[in-house]
Amino acid sequence: MTTATRSAVVDAVTAVDATFGTVFEQIDSWRAAIERHVAAHHGRVTVTEIDELVEALVVPGLSAANALIIGAGFVASPGFISDAEWHLAWWLGHANTFGVGSADPALRRLEAEEDPSSESFRDYTTLEWWRVPAATGAPHITGPYVDYLCTDDYTLTLTVPVMYEGRMIGVAGADLYVNDIERTLLPHVRAIGSTATVVNASRRVVVSTDPHRPTGAILRPDDTAEQIACGQTSLVLVLG
Repeated sequence: MTTATRSAVVDAVTAVDATFGTVFEQIDSWRAAIERHVAAHHGRVTVTEIDELVEALVVPGLSAANALIIGAGFVASPGFISDAEWHLAWWLGHANTFGVGSADPALRRLEAEEDPSSESFRDYTTLEWWRVPAATGAPHITGPYVDYLCTDDYTLTLTVPVMYEGRMIGVAGADLYVNDIERTLLPHVRAIGSTATVVNASRRVVVSTDPHRPTGAILRPDDTAEQIACGQTSLVLVLG
């Protein structure tokens, strides 16, 4: 690897880590605020209380100019909220076109079905963005995938577990459009000058300079030459 290539690789890794690290820092601040609130109320909160808290936490980030986050909030563990067995306190940003048709998107609350007897109800605890943090106790990046629940588009969902007295009471998280991530990271990845691909922990392609590696595809182990971890984001930069 030449000095110039090594410098470009370092720049790309730094860009990936900074992009996702900044979002995880934001989510972690929400997590901490929710945990403090729950602890102050001895583990008992209502739908109204959690909604008011989460709205106050996430709306500023969703309203910021050029924000990458297009959806954010808190999803409760079944049975945690005192007056709701299932609950999503989730808001959609101005850039999120989910469910608006031809209208201009506005900052709004996600209307999710929370009645298990309804045909449109979906058990979110079976989904990766919930399952992995629940199993590992660690932050997780899900996707790229088509999120039919919150965006109806190629999405990355970042989630962290929210804890109270040693148990997970839900996850705090944020959605990002893959298109926005590509616009942010591709200039840095292209600057490497050879084939380079950013993949997640499941080896699913996030961004690539190789047209034969589309977003969301699974990269086979024998397709790669060198792998470089991207900080603490659970993403890997693959060269070759």
